[in-house]
Amino acid sequence: MKILGIESSSLVASIALVDEEKVIAEYTINFQQTHSQILLPMIQEIFFRMGITIQDIDAIAVSSGPGSFTGLRIGSATAKGLGMALNKPLIPVPTLEAMAYGLYQVKSLICPLMDAKRQQVYTGLYEFSPEFKVVESGAAMALTEVISHINAKNREVIFLGDGTDVSLGLLQKELTVPYTLAPVYANRQRAAVLASLSLLYYKEKKLLSAKDYIPEYFRASSAERLKE
Repeated sequence: MKILGIESSSLVASIALVDEEKVIAEYTINFQQTHSQILLPMIQEIFFRMGITIQDIDAIAVSSGPGSFTGLRIGSATAKGLGMALNKPLIPVPTLEAMAYGLYQVKSLICPLMDAKRQQVYTGLYEFSPEFKVVESGAAMALTEVISHINAKNREVIFLGDGTDVSLGLLQKELTVPYTLAPVYANRQRAAVLASLSLLYYKEKKLLSAKDYIPEYFRASSAERLKE
């Protein structure tokens, strides 16, 4: 079984091809570039270098949100277009769950933080006990509320994500539990992790047709908020 993973929920653009035994290929860029200009060329490059065709995949895993409205929209359009053209199912994977899954089998609570602007973050709490488990589902909330939730758990926590950069000062000041920061190779979204987690979802038949898939934005777009 081969799964193509597409991750575009933030500044990171990441494409991966995995099977049940290994990561076959991964292409990740964390730089200020427009996802609409680079995602398809990245996909084409992977299949060209591997010497296989995109028709060989069994499904397409896509980061389903939360995240950047534009990034999710572009990733969604790419996945839906490929899914419909190839007649392949889509596997929606919550962005925060995929981020947390990359810290496989850590003993502490895992807290992804994505910068949601407007003094909020997208976040959730996850753990391995020993299987991967959602402790608190993803949501948009103020950082002070996140800190309150974590302090109430009275457990060590590890943070990752671009929201950590803008939150670190308040975390250092207000947290009453031990904490660490994820290493650089695991502190951002990666399509290889997303696609690996999607293998579990595939076995659980958490599939959608490309036509039916809609990303989870969590909030209205900036344009919609301004209109209101």
